[in-house]
Amino acid sequence: MKKNLLYAACFFLLIGACRPAKKVQRIEVAISKKDTAQTVVIKPEKEKEEEKVDSFSIVKNIVNNLYKQRIDFTTFYGKVKIEYEGKEGGDQATASIRMRKDSLIWVSFTGALGIEGFRMLINKDSVKLMNKLNKTIQYRSISYLQELTQVPVDFYDLQDFIVGNPVFLDSNIVSYKAAQNELLVLIAGKIFKNLLTLENKNFKIIHSKLDDLDPNRNRTCDITLGGYANTNNISFSTDRKISVSEKSKLDVNLLFKQYSFNQPQTFPFNIPKNYKKK
Repeated sequence: MKKNLLYAACFFLLIGACRPAKKVQRIEVAISKKDTAQTVVIKPEKEKEEEKVDSFSIVKNIVNNLYKQRIDFTTFYGKVKIEYEGKEGGDQATASIRMRKDSLIWVSFTGALGIEGFRMLINKDSVKLMNKLNKTIQYRSISYLQELTQVPVDFYDLQDFIVGNPVFLDSNIVSYKAAQNELLVLIAGKIFKNLLTLENKNFKIIHSKLDDLDPNRNRTCDITLGGYANTNNISFSTDRKISVSEKSKLDVNLLFKQYSFNQPQTFPFNIPKNYKKK
């Protein structure tokens, strides 16, 4: 049971939280678009005043477009390989995920030998955990997600992360910096500072560093998104790496081997009579 809960914890830690970020200096250099391509470039500091643009407005529009580009769906299926390395060693598992938007999240964990050990059914109010090896069932409130991750996540945050939508994204831009191939934007929310790294071509999120605004917390979480694939006009990250540090470090790698959107899904969760309630 302990290992299965660790799988679940790794799964939920993808939404992680964190220690205070280092102060990022405000970049006063103007940023503009080149021709009609969606490319952000740094203009020379000595450029003529009439050539300067409102760089902050451009960056703000880019961040606002992240909201507009969120993946919308009715159902989702994914099969993902999970590898983790932590203080007590490492392991791997395969998770099958099924979702009905704003309604249900179903997760099944299987080990290296292909034996299913753990099944979860999550809705907006509750979490059910079935241990198929120990023949037990647990019923928890949705706050169990926060117990596992120690961050204020809910059902909607979890479903957003699974499909690759940005989480803990706020409109309060603190600073920004443009490089040749990427744009860095520091956003301060009510709970976290989120340092986003966007690639310059289509402004996809390639890295997110979440830091808790509470100075008494000493955690940091880095999320790297890669392996973007485009299917039916949906851009989906298939390769994700997460590193969470506090007193110890946990590294989690996720590789989506299969995924599909808007296909019929079932959510089997029949509890045998001989299972004991915990």
